[in-house]
Amino acid sequence: MPIATAMSHPGRLPPRDTASVGPMAADRPLLGVFLMIGFALVAPGMDAFAKLAGAVIPVGEILAFRFGIQTLLLLPIALAMGGLLRPSPAEIGWHFVRAALILLATGAFFTALRFMPIADAIAIFFVEPFILTLFGAAFLKERIGWRRLLACAVGFVGAMLVIRPSFAALGPVALFPLITAVSFALYMIVTRRTAQAVHPVALQAWTGLAASGLILPVLWVFHGSGVQVFDPVMPKGVFWAHLAGVGVTASITHLMVSAALRFAPAATIAPLQYLEIISATTLGYLIFADLPDKQTLLGIAIIMSSGLFVILRERRALPPAPAP
Repeated sequence: MPIATAMSHPGRLPPRDTASVGPMAADRPLLGVFLMIGFALVAPGMDAFAKLAGAVIPVGEILAFRFGIQTLLLLPIALAMGGLLRPSPAEIGWHFVRAALILLATGAFFTALRFMPIADAIAIFFVEPFILTLFGAAFLKERIGWRRLLACAVGFVGAMLVIRPSFAALGPVALFPLITAVSFALYMIVTRRTAQAVHPVALQAWTGLAASGLILPVLWVFHGSGVQVFDPVMPKGVFWAHLAGVGVTASITHLMVSAALRFAPAATIAPLQYLEIISATTLGYLIFADLPDKQTLLGIAIIMSSGLFVILRERRALPPAPAP
């Protein structure tokens, strides 16, 4: 994938726009590393806000705020950067396909967060790099060796260690982060095939606009229906802040990871994604008093180790960088 593995949560990782990375941007890897660390520390904040809002606000409404605020914040930035080119009819279609996939991925994840600890859900989602590796071989004809296939299998075993106690306690909802992982992997496959020449900030602005265009009519149709997932309610008090927090943190992390990819090679900053599990565990404990048990910690360790191995193998498989 563009960053050796699927870095973080649904909708957070824009593809690398290699054509727009100038020579001055490429020679500041330390800044890219700091931005990626900041991303890993801030990104679980979106999940915490979504989990807090989900106590009262339907998932569909949280999605509308998440992508609506992203659109309002990123569209002006993309316009100011001159990267918001008018898409062709075919590109508009692909924007809506990507938006549908990211809505499914994010909706499944936010639903899981209503019932699961943040760290557990993120750990299960981190099988996405393995799914993407397999999808890359199946759909893009990318070559993968037996070592990466073995690492993917081991990573799935680690995920099962996390899922099993959650499934026993929660039932099928424990599988929702897997739905997120599959949907996001497909989202990234589409992105890799259709968005090579689009600036990452502009790409995320179009995605936010398309996602808003898909979810808002659904909320209008289901208003007053009593369908818990899509029947919107009027937020009150602190829930306005929770909803704003979802959209603002999502937009900030988009910009941070986009900038990190401009200043440092993807293979350099990809391993830092796993810091997100640490920050998610910390937030989960401080806000919700959630702590992973021993089996979950073992599963997380296996997933992280397998993911880092896949990153290492993909880094070795990359062609050597051209001389400046």
